[in-house]
Amino acid sequence: MSGTDAPPASDELAAALRELTERLDVHLDDPGLLARALTHRSWAFENGGVQPNERLEFLGDAVLGLVVTDEIFHAHPDEQEGRLAKVRSAAVKTESLAEVARGLDLGRYVKLGRGEAASGGDDKDSILADTLEAVIGAVYLDQGFATAYDLVERLFADVLSSLADRGAALDYKTSLQELAAARYGSLPRYEVTDVGPDHSKTFTATVTIEGEVRGSGTGRNKKQAEQRAARDAYRHLSGTAGARPAAATGLDEETSRV
Repeated sequence: MSGTDAPPASDELAAALRELTERLDVHLDDPGLLARALTHRSWAFENGGVQPNERLEFLGDAVLGLVVTDEIFHAHPDEQEGRLAKVRSAAVKTESLAEVARGLDLGRYVKLGRGEAASGGDDKDSILADTLEAVIGAVYLDQGFATAYDLVERLFADVLSSLADRGAALDYKTSLQELAAARYGSLPRYEVTDVGPDHSKTFTATVTIEGEVRGSGTGRNKKQAEQRAARDAYRHLSGTAGARPAAATGLDEETSRV
């Protein structure tokens, strides 16, 4: 590995990198870039002098955003900006990226520090999402935008397809806010409580409109709990409480893992 400040080469690492490039279906002239993309800051901290994947993550985030925006823009020529923005936001949110990463079994390849590994870091949404962005950044640096575009297009084809007709399920909090403003002239208010140890908390959110509790939900973080509470309230207020949940796509907040 040359000029990338990646982890030291080893037979095991080299084999893992070859396996992952096959899963990605890309060729990399410098596999050291991919090695760096897989290096979480916890591992870098424990192995001083190694560069973590954060700069590649920053770059990959921008590439991902541009490709997804371009795909959505051309796939939905009649949609307004607000709808396009919701689709893009849902496509690139942490939970969506983590599911794409799991499809690649990316957690197997991430280099984590001992503590992070012991706490299940290889299946945490945030780590998987950040690593996927770093991988996209590495492909962009090594092979250019066209190859990175093709990679994102392939990886996110199912995600973008499933989002096409999801309506309110793209963001229940925003949809509930719009519904409450139109119907009651006021905005929803959320209250969140949590129980359990710091490493394994369960959050419960309730949402009120005009002082009346309209919905509740639980989740592994505050954001997820609020989304589920908003979903509960939206479905009851809009008369869709008995509808088949959008979770059938695998991307709804009720099935996302954090």
